[in-house]
Parts: sequence; C-alpha cells; structure tokens
Amino acid sequence: MKPSRHHITTCRSCRAPICWALTTANGRRQPVDAEPTGAGNLAVMQGPDGVLYVRSITQARPEIRPGEWQAMPHHATCSSPPPRRPAQPKERQQ
Repeated sequence: MKPSRHHITTCRSCRAPICWALTTANGRRQPVDAEPTGAGNLAVMQGPDGVLYVRSITQARPEIRPGEWQAMPHHATCSSPPPRRPAQPKERQQ
C-alpha cells in the first residue's frame, strides 16, 4: 500500500517526497519516506480520522498488518539533513 497523494509533501532540505505521521508511542510528528520499502523499520497506516500513524517494527510486533505499509524514517535517508540541535539539559528536581 502507498500513501495518498494528499499526504505527500517534500523535505525542505533534500526535496525528497515524504509524509508526516504521528507516532503511536507519544503522538509526536515524524517524517517518513513516501515510498514504501521492505528495508524499513516503521509500519505506517492511515487511521479512520485520515491521519497517518507510525509505529516501530519490533521483535515483539514484527508483522505488517493489513492496511499498513513498511517505510524508512526520513531522518535516516535524508541526503541533506538539518544540523542536530544539542540536547537541552534537564533541570534537577530537589
């Protein structure tokens, strides 16, 4: 399965086609390559609300379910990634 055309946009850095999906773990946006690949470590699906959702393929859940497609995170394939921001130190609670 492939993503719908209206989900596809382009990366600002390398101009490759990508999709934005919400992670099922914490609801954050993650860019994924728009072209499905068997080498990917993510499973992407369109929810009933029309939003794309992404989950990691793990040993506990390695199967691709009906309606999902396998994809790569775009951060792993971007030919011109933006510079990484330094991690913000967490304040200690006393």
